[in-house]
Amino acid sequence: MGFKSAFHGTRAAVPKYTREVIASVRERNHRHAGLDPAAGLARVSEHELGAFWIGHATVLMRIGGLNILTDPVFSRRIGMSVGGVTIGMARICPPAADVDHLPKIDVVMLSHAHFDHLDRPSLKRLASGPGKGAMVVTAQHTRKLIPPGFGEVLELPWRQSLRLGESGVVVHSMQPEHWGARTALDRHRRFNSYLLESAGGRVLFAGDTAHTHAFDSLGPVGVDLALFGIGGYNPWEHAHATPEQVWSMYTRLSGGSPRGVLLPMHHSTFVLGREPLNEPIERLRAVAGEHAGRIVAAMPGEVWVGGAKS
Repeated sequence: MGFKSAFHGTRAAVPKYTREVIASVRERNHRHAGLDPAAGLARVSEHELGAFWIGHATVLMRIGGLNILTDPVFSRRIGMSVGGVTIGMARICPPAADVDHLPKIDVVMLSHAHFDHLDRPSLKRLASGPGKGAMVVTAQHTRKLIPPGFGEVLELPWRQSLRLGESGVVVHSMQPEHWGARTALDRHRRFNSYLLESAGGRVLFAGDTAHTHAFDSLGPVGVDLALFGIGGYNPWEHAHATPEQVWSMYTRLSGGSPRGVLLPMHHSTFVLGREPLNEPIERLRAVAGEHAGRIVAAMPGEVWVGGAKS
């Protein structure tokens, strides 16, 4: 995406961003009412395959006996840090679980370097807490952004695979339709989607992507759990898929008919576009129609689990 189009898109979104933040203040303290993060995290750990949506693109996944945390963002505000002060977007919904709630993290999986996906303050907290010593899997040319305290940091190029220790989980890197620059001057950075495979199931973590046919090759077998972003498409459709496009990509994973479940992320946490706050999930449910039951963990703090541990 060009710098000029990014600038105009950001300028167009500012008035809407301000209105949405003001309108959402009343909802902020009620978003996770009745949800117990400890119970949700414990439920995921009791199953062979599961996911707890913490917010935005941050998901705690359980697969192959591993706790895998995607794009961890726990900070109240994201963006550039100047003199110890972060200048950027404030979240409108707190994390469904904080860093201190998390179990021991085995793998941190980063899709790309945008501030709402690679948040250094959050990573520092993880590296000195439940993520200490964890393996980090990330996109090419992003290793230097990872703070110390983790274990091995591996950049996984597109169309390459990696076995996660002795777990039997294999990660395949895929190329979505997005871009990876953290600033206007570092466009060399890459951006990944990941397919995770184990004896217990298959999971697609799409990261950020516009509509693409990159995942069609996964059909007709499909996946058990697909994590797709559904927000931030107006005026960013060239970088973030619409809910209808997400449903199309999801169904094509299994040859055109829904299989497994879809966990929609990248909504209800930060205001990234002009669309109303509740529009992405409403449009996704509408296009899913009679298959809307395959949409899981649609709000932060909700859990989906697959098969129980043997």
